[in-house]
Amino acid sequence: MARQRGERRWRWASLLTLLLLAGCTGPSPSPSPPTTLRLMTHDSFAVSDEVLAQFESEHGVSVEILRAGDAGAMLNQAILTRSAPLAHVLFGVDNTFLSRALEAEIFVPYRSPQLEHVPAALDIDPQGRVTPIDYGDVCLNIDRSAFEGELPLPVRLEDLTDPAYAGMLVVQNPATSSPGLAFLLATVARFGEEGDYTWRDYWADLRRNDVLVTAGWEDAYNGAFSAGAGEGDRPIVVSYATSPAAEVYFAEPQPAEAPTLALMDGCFRQVEFAGILAGSGGGEVAQAFVDFMLSPAFQEDIPLNTFVFPASSEAELPAVFVEHAQAADEPISLDAAEIGSGRERWIEEWTDVVLR
Repeated sequence: MARQRGERRWRWASLLTLLLLAGCTGPSPSPSPPTTLRLMTHDSFAVSDEVLAQFESEHGVSVEILRAGDAGAMLNQAILTRSAPLAHVLFGVDNTFLSRALEAEIFVPYRSPQLEHVPAALDIDPQGRVTPIDYGDVCLNIDRSAFEGELPLPVRLEDLTDPAYAGMLVVQNPATSSPGLAFLLATVARFGEEGDYTWRDYWADLRRNDVLVTAGWEDAYNGAFSAGAGEGDRPIVVSYATSPAAEVYFAEPQPAEAPTLALMDGCFRQVEFAGILAGSGGGEVAQAFVDFMLSPAFQEDIPLNTFVFPASSEAELPAVFVEHAQAADEPISLDAAEIGSGRERWIEEWTDVVLR
C-alpha cells in the first residue's frame, strides 16, 4: 500500500511538473531579426557608400553584398540554394529571366508602400513577389562620326540589313549576355515567328551583312565599337539608350553633344526587380530594405552608378540624364510568361541561324 501511494504521488508530481513546464515555455518565440542583411546581386550592381550607410544607421544593421556573377548566373545560384538561401534579398533579376524566378518560387510576396510612386507598367507581377527598382531601354547605339559623310544614319531596325551597312553592326550573344538577349527578344516581337518575313529571316539577313557577335557587352562596346574605349571599327552596337549620357559624363572635358546616338526604333525595355527570398528569415528588415530601394535617396543614386532610370517617378534625374539620356516612347516588350516559354528555344534557333 505504501508503495502504491508513493507511485501515485510520483505520477501526480511528474504530471504537475510537465504542466508547469508547458505553461512556462508557451509558444515558440519568433526568430530574432538579422543584424546583418545580405543582398545577393549581379556583378554590375553599384550603390554609393553613404547611401548604404543611411539604411544601416536607420535600422541598426549592416548590409553585406554578395555578388554572384551576371544576372543569369545569380538567378541560377538563388534557385539552387533556395532550400537554404544565401541572402535575404535578391536584386537584379530582370523581365527577360523573371519567369524562371517565379516558377522556382524563390520569393515571398511583399507590396512596398513606395510602389505608389512607380508606374503600373513596371509593376508586372500581380502577386507582388518582386518589386521594380529600375529600368533601361536596350537600343542600337551609333557612332556619330562614322556618318558625317554621304551615308545616312540608320533609322529603323530594317535598315541594318541594307548592304550599305555591311560590316558595321556588333551584337552580343543572347546565350551569354543580358542586352544580347533583350535585342533578340526585340526582333522576335518586331518580326514575329510566322509569316513571309520572320525574326529568323531578319537575323539571316544580318548574318549575310557580316554582323559581329561577341560574348558580352564589354567586348562589344569597349572592344569592337568604334566609339568605345578600344580600337574597334564597328560604328553600330547594341547597348542602352542611356549610353550617350555615360559618354558625356565620363569624358574630360565633357562635350556639349554626346559622340554617340541611341536609335530609338526597336528598343526593348528591361526592368530590374528586387525580391525577398523565401525561407531567408529576413522579415521586417528585408521588407525595409526593399522599401529603401524605392526611397528617393536610393533611387536618385541609381542613374550615375548604373546608368539606367530609377523606377520611382519621385526621383530627380541628374542634369546629364535630362540632357543626354533617353527613354523610348514606345518600347518593345513581351509578357514574362511568353519570354519564359520561348526563351531557350529562341536562343537555340538564333544560334543555328547566326553562328552555325
